[in-house]
Amino acid sequence: MKIIPWIQNAVIYQIYPDSFARAKDPEQAGLFEPWDSPETPYGFKGGNLKGAAEKLPYLKELGIDAVYFNPIFASCSNHRYHTHDYFNVDPVLGGNAAFDDFLQKAHELGIKVILDGVFNHAGRGFFQFNHVLECGESSPYRDWFIIHDYPVRAYNFHEGEGPNYHCWWGLPALPKLNYKNREVRSFILKVAEYWLKKGIDGWRLDVPEEINGQDFWRDFRKVCKAVNPDCYITGEIWGDGSKWLKGDMFDAVMNYRLSLPCICYFAGDKIGVTHKYAGKELKAWNRKKFIEEIEKLLSSYSWETTLNQMNMMSSHDTDRMLTAYGGDIARMKQAIVFSMLFPGAVNIYYGEEIGLDGALNNGTRRTMPWSRKNLWKGGIYDFYRRIIEIRKTCTAVKDGKFSFLKKYEEPILAFERKNGGIRTVCIMNCSDSVQTAESVHGRIILSEGVTEAAGKISLAPRGFCVFS
Repeated sequence: MKIIPWIQNAVIYQIYPDSFARAKDPEQAGLFEPWDSPETPYGFKGGNLKGAAEKLPYLKELGIDAVYFNPIFASCSNHRYHTHDYFNVDPVLGGNAAFDDFLQKAHELGIKVILDGVFNHAGRGFFQFNHVLECGESSPYRDWFIIHDYPVRAYNFHEGEGPNYHCWWGLPALPKLNYKNREVRSFILKVAEYWLKKGIDGWRLDVPEEINGQDFWRDFRKVCKAVNPDCYITGEIWGDGSKWLKGDMFDAVMNYRLSLPCICYFAGDKIGVTHKYAGKELKAWNRKKFIEEIEKLLSSYSWETTLNQMNMMSSHDTDRMLTAYGGDIARMKQAIVFSMLFPGAVNIYYGEEIGLDGALNNGTRRTMPWSRKNLWKGGIYDFYRRIIEIRKTCTAVKDGKFSFLKKYEEPILAFERKNGGIRTVCIMNCSDSVQTAESVHGRIILSEGVTEAAGKISLAPRGFCVFS
């Protein structure tokens, strides 16, 4: 596996376009819900790409290296996973011109742009599917989908009736594309090539496991890398990604295998997760279990692959961190520090840097409260800026090997990144009582609840310090 130079140690910022920022745009038509109203399944808040572009200086100040957008293509859903047109940006977001402007401004600031590729399924408004709806068995596009009988039933179902075509999770709004059809494969490869030639820097691939045949993803990689050898390809794989990461398909996966153990260990008995996580019920882990799982994760992939990974602590598909960590900011901060000092790229879901809370489907995709600073949790933004700065300036954190320092006993968790004689060490008190631990050589560059004297450090409950 080749290391993607710009992704190594990168900090990625994930933007849910409808909820991130809304700028006044005379080209944008529509009636929207009030910006500060609660998240709704079907309503639109009117976030747009002009608004996102206006926030690029904010992202640069935070220390962001890349933006990952949830889908931006034309669609009739606020999340835009119901794609209607893969070659055009949603007019509600400002259309192609607004995206071109965002891309140019982001690149001028040294910020890369990753788009969400929803290629397993389309929307009912996708031209080829609409053609089948109108023309039935006579449509030349009928083999683009898996249709059981005619006429196609996509709307207004009678009791006990459902769609008579294959769709994602049985949802009629998401007809599944038929990848046995070479025209479908060719179409999607042209989409991937088109946007890379437009200047995007990578693809995040939605539910790639559900597309039959890994040969397609090998072709996908060849097409993408022919346009830009350093483009980034990461797949939404919640579990072990080994078979996808052999150098012939993806560069990385969305590494939920990091966030799961972090929630189980750092949140512990305060776990506030409202849903199954990667199909699992989460419960508190002790230090031994946490270390075992992290070491298992590290052993799963080559070192080069580990440095490419897209390490997720939360996303549009999970509870927000503060909710997952039971509202305990101190525990959440420990998880943030661990993830920021862990090898690979880090993905920050928008709003985590100001401590937004929210459960999945009930606040996870809430709007960014730009004008309501009372909702910004005190000090979290500055905390993120500081730990990102450390991540960027400490040589050992960029590509140094990771290891736990097991001479420290529970409830102390200690680990280091080491590159030759250069090391960065973190010591954490993962308990609710004061703990004393042996100090290490170096100066403390970040700490909370820590005092140092005579070769010892005293750590307040959930305290931590980083030495360099």
